[in-house]
Amino acid sequence: MVRAVYLDNSATTRARPEVVRAVVSALEETYGNPSSPHGLGFRAERLVKEAREAVARALGAEPGEVVFTSGGTEANNLALVGAAHALRRRGRRVITTRVEHPSVLRACERLEEEGFEVVYLPVDRLGLISPADMAAALTPDTILVSIQHVNNEVGTVQPLPEVARVLGRGPGAPAGAGTGLPLWHVDAVQSLGKLSLDVRRLGVDLVSLSAHKIHGPKGCGALYVRTGVKLRPLLVGGGQEGGLRAGTENVPGIAGFGAAVRLALAEREEAAARLAALRDRLAEGILRAVPQARLNGALAGRPSEAAPHIVSVAFPGLRGEVLVHALEERGVYASTGAACSARRHAASHVLRALGLDPAAVEGTLRFSLSPLNTEEDVDAAVAAVGEAVAALRGLVRR
Repeated sequence: MVRAVYLDNSATTRARPEVVRAVVSALEETYGNPSSPHGLGFRAERLVKEAREAVARALGAEPGEVVFTSGGTEANNLALVGAAHALRRRGRRVITTRVEHPSVLRACERLEEEGFEVVYLPVDRLGLISPADMAAALTPDTILVSIQHVNNEVGTVQPLPEVARVLGRGPGAPAGAGTGLPLWHVDAVQSLGKLSLDVRRLGVDLVSLSAHKIHGPKGCGALYVRTGVKLRPLLVGGGQEGGLRAGTENVPGIAGFGAAVRLALAEREEAAARLAALRDRLAEGILRAVPQARLNGALAGRPSEAAPHIVSVAFPGLRGEVLVHALEERGVYASTGAACSARRHAASHVLRALGLDPAAVEGTLRFSLSPLNTEEDVDAAVAAVGEAVAALRGLVRR
C-alpha cells in the first residue's frame, strides 16, 4: 500500500481529534440557538463566548472585537467592502498588493466597479512589497490599506512592522495613531498559529482569519474589528455579531474553531520551529533530487522572511498539474497553488507578479506542511518528487 503524505495544508488541514470532539458535542449536546432565552441557548452562547475569547487572545485583542464569519473569504469581503462602503464619503482610494488572495483582489475589483480607486503595489522577485512604494501611494483620500501577512502560494512574509511605521502605527507612534484613516487590514489566514500577530502592538484595524487552515472545521472564520472601526455589514437580519454578521451563529464550527485556536496558540512557538526545520529539509531534499528545480518566494533569497510551512518550487519544462497527479500516484498530495483557483488552470497571478518566466509559472508546485507532518513524510515526498520528475522527463524525451 502506498504511504499517504499530505502536503497541501495551505489549502486545508485535517481536523484534530479535539476539534472533532468539540464540533460533535456542539451538534449533539449543546445544540441550542445562542439567541434563545433558555438553558440550551445559554450553553450554546457560552461556547461562542469561549471561542471568541480564544481567538481574541491569539491576536492580543478584546473578545468584543472578534466577529465570526463563514471563513476567510467572507472576512476579507467584510473588511474591504464593509470598510469602503462605510467610508466612501471620506475618500475612495484603496491600497493593496498584486499578490493578495483572490478574495481580496475580487473584492477590490468590485470596489473599482463602484467607482473606488485601487492601487496595486508591486512586489520584488521574492514577493516582498516596498514600504517606500506604499508611502508614495498614500494620499489624503486613502481610506483603506490591505496587506496580507503570509502569501498563500509562496510563503513570503510581508514586512508588517515597516508597514506600521509608514502608516504611523505601532510602538513609538503618536497618541491617537491607529484611530484614524487609512484603516489597515491584514489577511492573516496563512499566519494564524504559525507567526505572532499582536494587533495592539502593530496598530492593525482589521484582521481576517480562517479555522480550517489550523486543523479546525471548514465554514468558519473570523474578522477582528478594532473598537471604534465602523463597517457596513454585508448581511443584515437579526443583528448577531454586533450587527456586523446577521444569522444564527454556526455554533459547531465556532466551537471547533475555538478548540483549534487554543491548541495552535499553546503549541505555536514549538510548532513554528519544527515546521521551519521540516520546510528546510523538504526544500533542500527537492533541490538535491532535482538540480534543475528552483525555489520561489522569500525562501529563495531571504529565508528569514519566509513562513515556516510553505515551499514553492518551480520545475521548468514540466506542467504543474501533470506533476501533481504523478505525485498523487506515489501517495504525495501537493498543489499547483491556491486551491480556490487551481482548477481554473489560470496562470498564477502571484508567480507572474514575482516576474517568473512562463515555463517556471507553469511548472510550479506548492508543498505546505502542518504540525502533523513528520521527517518521514518529508523524506517520502522528496523521493516521490525525484521519481516523478525523472519519469515525466523520460516521457518528454521520447
